[in-house]
Parts: sequence; structure tokens; C-alpha cells
Amino acid sequence: MSFTTRPELRGTFGAVASTHWLASGVGMAVLEKGGNAFDAAVAMGFTLQVVEPHLNGLGGEVPIVLRSAEQGKTRILCGQGVAPAGATIAHYRGEGLDMVPGAGLLATVVPGAFDAWMRLLRDHGSLPPREVLSYAISYAEDGYPLVAMIAATIERVAELLRDEWPTSAEVYLPGGNLPIPGQLFRNPALGATYRRLLDEGEAAGANREAQIEAMRRAWSQGFIAEEIERFATGQELMDTSGERHRGVIRADDLTRWEATYEDPLTLDFRGYTLCKGGPWSQGPVLLQQLALLDGFALDAMPPTGPDFVHTIVECAKLAFADREAYYGDPDFVPVPIDTLLSADYAKERRELVGKTASLELRPGRIPGFESQVDAMLESVATETPETADALGGGEPTVQTSGAARGDTCHIDVIDRWGNMVGATPSGGWLQSSPVIPSLGFCLNSRGQMFWLEEGLPASLAPGKRPRSTLSVNLVLKDQEPYMVFGTPGGDYQDQWSLGVFLRHAVHGMNLQEAIDAPAFQTDHMPSSFWPRSAKLGSLKTEDRFPAATLEELRRRGHRLEVSDAWSLGRVSAVARDADGALKAAANPRFMQGYAIAR
Repeated sequence: MSFTTRPELRGTFGAVASTHWLASGVGMAVLEKGGNAFDAAVAMGFTLQVVEPHLNGLGGEVPIVLRSAEQGKTRILCGQGVAPAGATIAHYRGEGLDMVPGAGLLATVVPGAFDAWMRLLRDHGSLPPREVLSYAISYAEDGYPLVAMIAATIERVAELLRDEWPTSAEVYLPGGNLPIPGQLFRNPALGATYRRLLDEGEAAGANREAQIEAMRRAWSQGFIAEEIERFATGQELMDTSGERHRGVIRADDLTRWEATYEDPLTLDFRGYTLCKGGPWSQGPVLLQQLALLDGFALDAMPPTGPDFVHTIVECAKLAFADREAYYGDPDFVPVPIDTLLSADYAKERRELVGKTASLELRPGRIPGFESQVDAMLESVATETPETADALGGGEPTVQTSGAARGDTCHIDVIDRWGNMVGATPSGGWLQSSPVIPSLGFCLNSRGQMFWLEEGLPASLAPGKRPRSTLSVNLVLKDQEPYMVFGTPGGDYQDQWSLGVFLRHAVHGMNLQEAIDAPAFQTDHMPSSFWPRSAKLGSLKTEDRFPAATLEELRRRGHRLEVSDAWSLGRVSAVARDADGALKAAANPRFMQGYAIAR
């Protein structure tokens, strides 16, 4: 029997899981009050904006996967905002930049999370907005216990906040001092913003749909849009380029955009069907990895053995190379997604998986796309600049040791009726951009995922979605809705999620066993975050792998780095068996994620 830190939780009424115990508690509280999974997810999402400000915020973005038991259809709700009208390659080049800064006002795209949450609540929820937002307001105004990771993040960027972003220092360095982990922390300006949005919504009358629509207008056409433009364009502020710049986002950019629904991309794998977002996200890369892995005898490979790790990592290298060469907003660029997910393409690419570690970036060469593949290969840096971790840039969070890590938040909910929803909120973290003092939140820095070279699928263009790392997962089992799961982690999201899924689906581990098992990852691909470098041949593992496994991976040529025992991955998951029994599991790493089922 595998070791687990806690049991896989079971119940019949509801199952919730998230990256913070307060959000999970809020989700179950909403279900207990008679709300459905969608009400619970929205309440959890707004709560995370308050209690995990180093990982997401009201100025961020969110992809959502959902399945309504009544409608019987899986949908993706895209809360990824687009580049502002003024965000052109020519403008950034004219500012002397060859890369979109990793933080600061020039990295901002249209904030998409608020509209996505509101559309989910309007279309699928049942509770009035004030009831759903009451939890976030309470934590913003009355306080929440500050986790150590928030304090570590603030300490890392404290000099930047004091010297360059004084509006952020006022919020996150109260009295000029570093906050202490465990103390109650408040953001009354953010609470006031939630309250004003609700007040403007309720001025439209008692109908909940009318209230939600009025709140959406207040965001995109009212005081929120006006304040964002005033702050972003009214001053020059420091960013990761080492220079001060004004933003290019305008109120009209928010007015022109709204969250949209789309059908998921899917792939069948040994009795399961995985549903993912489109190539504006990195979601299809998990499907590509599964297509490659379907040709290997994974069930004969021990899940902590070298063959399992080596095979998965080598397939990941191929799939992520394709991500960089081909993925982009399909509203702007052609993406050969049918070919990338086809069995014939996977069979051809599978032949490249050898007995030793690849040290090359090897995207496939699909006819008609050769020039953009060559352009991508020419643009990739394989060394990380010494300034990569400066000025709050790079990937969005830190470990308590101060080492940079990709991270964000995640939410999973299934209710007693069988409604399912999973979401990965991100962006607008406290180190991404200065706090807008009148609103109490930061803007996002998702624009750093654009390239300033022409001819790439993720090249910057006004109105275009950045090719995001954010990813969600909904799984059917024998064609019946079964599970929603996911994780924070930037480029690692569809690596950590894959490892958990395989150990559950192939090796028969329960959800908690699969999450607790030793994790691993590679940075072989170009990073999605500033400064966009790749570490070819890299492999990082937790030190709980057997010594013989680690030695064999070194012998096979992997550039191995062994990390702390419980340091990689933040996966959570909830599932529903065919008999209606619910189960939930959450990541124990960092003592923050929690699952609840009853």
C-alpha cells in the first residue's frame, strides 16, 4: 500500500478541494447553504483573491472547465483577457525592449477573471451575488491568517515595493514593516471594491441576473475600467526591464472584451476521456503527452522507477517543444491541433524517445508550418540571465527558501447533483504590478507570455490572447463524467497533473496516494515566463525517489537536480463514482491545500 499523508476523503453530499483551506471551507459552506457547485466555485475564487494575493487577484485571469448535470455537456469558460489595443510589437520595440517585461504596467492584458466568474454565476449558479461574495469581503475587511509563502514573497520584493511601488508598500508593508506569518492581514480597499460592485449591481433591482449584468458593466464600462486606465497611463513605474514605463491598457480595452464559452479538446486514453482548453492555453500539451505515452507499457513500469520517469519526461520534451512551436490564440493564428493530437503524429514522434535523455529542443515539422518552427528555434535562449529573479519578475511565486517557483491557485468542486467545475485562477499577484490604491488590487502580468518577434504563434498583437500556462482538467470515465483536477505551477501544471493522473488511472492509486507520490518536472522547454529561457536536459525530482532510480536517471544522461522531499506539485482533485459516491484529495505540500467531502 502506498504511503499517504491523509485519507482519500469520501462522501455523497459534496466534495471540494483547493490550494487554501479557507477557500475549501468556503466552498463547503456554500454547498451547505443550498448552493450548487458553480456558486461554490465562484465564492472560492473570490476568496482566493484575498487569501492568496501572491498567487492571484481581482486583476488576474482564470480558465474554467464545467459540466452541468442538467445540460450534460462539458464546456470551457475562457477568462483569459487579451492584449490591449495599444500593445503592439512596434510600441514595445520603440521603448527599447526585446521582451515583454515580466512585471509592471507594460505586462498587463485585459483582466479576465471577474467577468468569467460573473458569467459562471449568471449562467449556472443559483445564489445572489452578495451571498457569494460575502466570504471574500469578510476576509478582506476582518482579516485572514497570513501564510508563510505570502510573507516570503513580500520579503523578496520588499525593496521594489518601498522604492518603486509605494502604493503596494502601503498595503503589503503595513507601517513599513514586513508582515509576520500567521498574523491577521487585511485589505480594506479591496473589500470596498467588492462592496461597490455589489451596490451597483443591486441598484438594478432584485433579479439576480440583472444584478450580475450591472456588476459586469460596472467592471468593464464603469468605475473599474476608468480607474485602471487612470492608474496605468498616468505615471511611469519600474518593471523588470530596469526602466520605468507607462501602461498601454485603456478603459475601452475592458469594454470590448468578455469571457467566452468554447468546447473542450479531448483525447481518449485507456477508458478515460480527458477534456482540456484550446491552444490559447497549454492544455493540449497534456493530451499530446498522453497520445505519446499510449504506445508504452506504463502499467509494467513501477511508478517510482527510472523507466516511468524517463519515459514521461522524454515525451514531455517532445510535446512541450510542439507547444512552443505551434500553440497560440486560434482566433489569430492557424494551429494544426488535429494533427498534433492524432495517433499517426504521436506514433511518428514516439520513435524519438530513446534510452538516454535528449538534450535537444525537437518540435515536429508539420508541412506548411516550417518557417514558424525555425523562427521559434532561433528565438529560444538556453541560459537564464542573472537578472531573471529581480524586480518581482519571472514566475509568480517563491518558496519559503526564497527560490523562484511557478505557481498560482486551483479549485475543484462536485455537488450532490453531479455538477462539476474546476478552475485555475491566476494573475494580478502582488509582485506583478503596483496596487491601484483606489481599488486595492494589482493588474496582471500575463502579457509576458507574448514574444516580440514576428512570425511566432504567440507573437504580440492587439486583441490576442497570450498563450497561457493556465490549465484545467475534466475527465470522463467510460464516457460518464468522473473527475475534475488540476494544479498551480506555470509550465509544470501539465506535468504535475499528468503524473497524478497516470498513477491513478494506470497504477490504481487512489486520488490522495497519487497526489502524495514523489513528483518530478523538467524545464527543457522554453519558459513561458520572463526571461523565457530553456534548461535543456534538466530533470528535477523530489528526494523521496529510491536512490537506485536517481542513479539510473543520471546514468541515462538527465541533468538531475534533487529537490526537497515535499517540494514539487500542488495538485488537488475531486471525483464522482458511477454509484454517486464522491471523493476528494488535496496536496499536502506547504501545509496549505485542503479537501473536504461529506
